[in-house]
Amino acid sequence: MSLNKVQLIGNVGKDPEVRYLDSGVAVATFPLATTDRAYTLANGTQVPERTEWHNIVLWRGLAETAEKYVRKGDKLYIEGKIRTRSYDDQNGVKRYVVEIFGDNMEMLTPRSAQPGAQQPVAQSQPTASPVQPVQQAPVQDEASDDLPF
Repeated sequence: MSLNKVQLIGNVGKDPEVRYLDSGVAVATFPLATTDRAYTLANGTQVPERTEWHNIVLWRGLAETAEKYVRKGDKLYIEGKIRTRSYDDQNGVKRYVVEIFGDNMEMLTPRSAQPGAQQPVAQSQPTASPVQPVQQAPVQDEASDDLPF
């Protein structure tokens, strides 16, 4: 038995880039930043803030939703799988790319933060069936940023 599941809450680093395959299938890509807060150990050692950047890939309905509603700076919840691919660069050196293929996305930025924007709060994408909205999550307040992990 194996499990490949990732859950991220972070901020979008730039507007999604969306392209459409010849078959009409939408693919969106964008960076998502997650940040561990700075802290001080009991012995006084200070551990600085650390930001990780994740390459997010969304397909089909989720990609279309991202194209319409997701913007740089938005806070998102992304659930998906880790995928690694490789390619040879111009000099023939093998390069590796780690991507998060999203199966579920929830937009956590309150819409009041983006005037005039109306959008679904949550979208989920089953692998073999059309995109279906999932139950809406309550609006998150600033206290939700104090997660213990």
